[in-house]
Amino acid sequence: SVEVTVVYQNGLPVISVSLPSRRERCQFTLKPISDSVGVFLQQLRAEDRGIDRVAIYSADGTRVASSTGIDLLLLDDFKLIINDVTYHVRPPKRDRDFYLLYCSVFLELGVQYSHQLNKEKELIGRLEELKEQLAPLEKVRSFSVCLAYMATQFGILARLTWWEYSWDIMEPVTYFITYGSAMAMYAYFVMTRQEYVYPDARDRQYLLFFHKGAKKTRFDLEKYNQLKDAIAQAELDLKRLRDPLQVHLPIQQISEKD
Repeated sequence: SVEVTVVYQNGLPVISVSLPSRRERCQFTLKPISDSVGVFLQQLRAEDRGIDRVAIYSADGTRVASSTGIDLLLLDDFKLIINDVTYHVRPPKRDRDFYLLYCSVFLELGVQYSHQLNKEKELIGRLEELKEQLAPLEKVRSFSVCLAYMATQFGILARLTWWEYSWDIMEPVTYFITYGSAMAMYAYFVMTRQEYVYPDARDRQYLLFFHKGAKKTRFDLEKYNQLKDAIAQAELDLKRLRDPLQVHLPIQQISEKD
């Protein structure tokens, strides 16, 4: 048979068409809500390069626009014209209430998915903006840590040189310490591709020094903490948004699991 048939498989319409070039039947599975008549016609042309003209008309001879949804097309009989051949298509009649319910559920899921994508873009943009604001503060903090290390080392060596021992004894010691520190910093850079700024130093002594040094250098510690908290919250929201199992759970439940 060369007629065009429409059947439903797994809730989706499947249109079987006989292509003109090799006279083979081809099935096109369409999504009733998101696909349109234009999408179906493009699929026909892509499948058979021998199609010069393809269009869809309603039963009364009115041409159906490419923007018309497949769900609306399948409500009534229509004509499919491929080159010079006209096919009269009679979609199976379905329960209208069930079909409307299916469409409403599909639309709701689509709206929720679109909302998730927009929310994800918003969170990623906010995260990038916060990290950009935090970058100069992180640079100052890293400089303060390096300066503190150098000052501590200088203080220890100065005491050993002028109070505990003499320069004759400490001169080779300082040389080896300086050269050893340079080797350690270079080795750290080679292995991590990061500057040697103690990124994991978070013990109590460091925090005490950091808070004291922030006051002396007028480092905006409050803004720094606010940006760090905002970045952590944005990353948590982004993680929750991308989790398909927790996307609809209340925030309290997610917080308990995290």
